[in-house]
Amino acid sequence: MSFNIQHYSVVGLLIIAVGCANKQQAPQGPPAVPVVTHEVKADNVAFYDEYPAIVKALNEVELRPQVNGYITAIHFKEGEKVKKGQKLYSIDQQQSEASYQQALANLKVQETNLIRAEKDVERYRELNKSDAIAKQQVDYAEAAYEAAQKQVEAAKATVRAVQTNVRYATIVAPFDGTIGISQVRIGASVVPGVTLLNTISSDDPIGADITVDQREIYRFTQLSKANLPKGDSTFRLTFGNDTYPQPGKISIIDRAVDPQTGTLKMRLIFPNPDHTLRSGMSGTLKVLTTHQKSVVIPYRAVTELLGEFFVYVVDSSKVTQRKVALGHQLGRSIIIKDGLKEGETIVTEGVQNLREGATISVTPPTPPATAKQ
Repeated sequence: MSFNIQHYSVVGLLIIAVGCANKQQAPQGPPAVPVVTHEVKADNVAFYDEYPAIVKALNEVELRPQVNGYITAIHFKEGEKVKKGQKLYSIDQQQSEASYQQALANLKVQETNLIRAEKDVERYRELNKSDAIAKQQVDYAEAAYEAAQKQVEAAKATVRAVQTNVRYATIVAPFDGTIGISQVRIGASVVPGVTLLNTISSDDPIGADITVDQREIYRFTQLSKANLPKGDSTFRLTFGNDTYPQPGKISIIDRAVDPQTGTLKMRLIFPNPDHTLRSGMSGTLKVLTTHQKSVVIPYRAVTELLGEFFVYVVDSSKVTQRKVALGHQLGRSIIIKDGLKEGETIVTEGVQNLREGATISVTPPTPPATAKQ
């Protein structure tokens, strides 16, 4: 009997030991991932969209001579303001003057011939009335008179052409603007239509050209029709960290979209009373945009995978990965165009340790001082 009691005791101990071993080997779930969460909210936001811009003069022309010759005088100071009709360059007029005097002399000769032919035809007409002259001679006189008239007209046309050349020997400003650095000096030989003398451009107001995607045409069309108050800051020009103080407005929207790029050109105009803006400058046009009730979240909550963007949305004590469409970035925050709703909760810290369906434990956000340290 004593043997049996000992036997059962040993068996019991073995069963207890095996049970404890099985309990220790039972699989356990992964520990909860500590994260910081954020409640999604919608708010009114305002920001500037940016577009590369090139400053352009609204009116610009290259000055080129229309006659051969040598530059005999320059009547302006480079870089100064010029007025319409102001004399700018003089080209040697000796050859033109000689041609003009020759044309005048030829006109006098042809006018004298016309007077003689007119007297002849009048005399022959009187003789013809009394049959005192052959009909053939009258016809010859009539023809000579008509020819003399044509020759006078041709001589007058030659005089006008030479006068034009004489006028072309003096080059004047075609409009009010700023003239640049002269490309020729006194004594330089110039060729008609080839030699570039200078360039004049208007500078107040001045334009800024941009290119926008065709999807934005409706937006800019509406902005062009809007009656913006004086001093409105919808359109601003910046150059690096400097912002041009004068606001602008839309002047021209191009007639058609470029089929190869799907873009459209536009021109805005800006007041330029101090002539700060110069044609050819490169800058950035900022267009003020306002969105009503936009979903804005911290940018650190967004993860990227193969060119797509996701956030982790909290569902009870677990997370679900959700695809989102990103909008404009606002500093450390970003607008979510699609994928999230106001009132949902997302993970903002600890996203690198998460996976689909992971269990989380919410911790308070790290204080700024500790984060910096």
